[in-house]
Amino acid sequence: MNWDRSLDLLEVHCQGEIGKVIVGGAPEIPGATMLDKMNYINQIDDSLRRFVTFEPRASVAMSVNLLVAPTRPDADAGFIVLQADRAHLMSGSNCICVVTALLESGTVAMQEPETVVRLDTPAGLIVARATCRDGRCLSVSLDNVASFAEALDREIETPRWGRIRVDIAFGGVYYAIVDVDQVGSEIVPANARYLAEAGIELKSLISEQVTVKHPELSGVDEIAYVMFRGREPDGAVRTCTTLKPGRVDRSPCGTGSSANLATLYARGEIAVGDRRTSRSIIGGEFTAEAIGVTAVGGRPAVLPRITGRGWIYGRERLRVSDEDPFRSGFALSDSWGPQVDQLG
Repeated sequence: MNWDRSLDLLEVHCQGEIGKVIVGGAPEIPGATMLDKMNYINQIDDSLRRFVTFEPRASVAMSVNLLVAPTRPDADAGFIVLQADRAHLMSGSNCICVVTALLESGTVAMQEPETVVRLDTPAGLIVARATCRDGRCLSVSLDNVASFAEALDREIETPRWGRIRVDIAFGGVYYAIVDVDQVGSEIVPANARYLAEAGIELKSLISEQVTVKHPELSGVDEIAYVMFRGREPDGAVRTCTTLKPGRVDRSPCGTGSSANLATLYARGEIAVGDRRTSRSIIGGEFTAEAIGVTAVGGRPAVLPRITGRGWIYGRERLRVSDEDPFRSGFALSDSWGPQVDQLG
């Protein structure tokens, strides 16, 4: 068998959310910055993204992270999140997967009890602190990019649920955050399909009624995800981020937790040093801490620190061949949901 062209991946999950990491064989992506490289994938050539995120090599409930050489001198590595709809700026769970893969594979030298890894992402520099012992990453804390609220309690008209209120916030990508009781549901595993379809429907409606544009990042001008929010008796926030074409994040969602932290700060409900627990639909947890404040384009912003854990569970090698009849991949609604036609 001819394996002259192949991709090597580490299989990693973070609190149940799969974030595979391409560690070898990927082509060079043009661009002077990581944002340029992401925009190249989204606007010019998305063949690699489609190859690794669609069937028959992938499934709907996963992401793939492309490791690339950093474009800035203060970073140890760079990465871009590849998902079924497009390449994205940043993801907390995927960042934790990348740090775990870099350290446990030896790509970046591990120092015990703590290793600092600086990551170049399209959203900016992420500083990760990994707690390490016996060659393993026990936890990873991410100092995320500045996060801010764009709008609070923005009213949206919907055919199914009437007028609802949403918070629009940036936590590495733009989120529309919706209190889950407004769609007559709660965040439990049995409701995953309903929430996934409701989130995709709301994303379309909100995008028609709300315009966003990041003041500093070129081309960042859309709401990436709808995240449903619930409140737990112990004070934790229950999260359920919905992703195209119609699935839910298995993790508590790092960028979503950062966006929610920004809404709490904007409402005066937290101060520097305060922490909140984010709990996923399957019970996994992140800690979200406000470690500082700043401003982005004149908007008050919080500096979030997200802490969680990743787990390497396998290795994978994908053969690349021009003769593969499904090199561009495919997706079917039996497993990807009825919104599969919305994929890029």
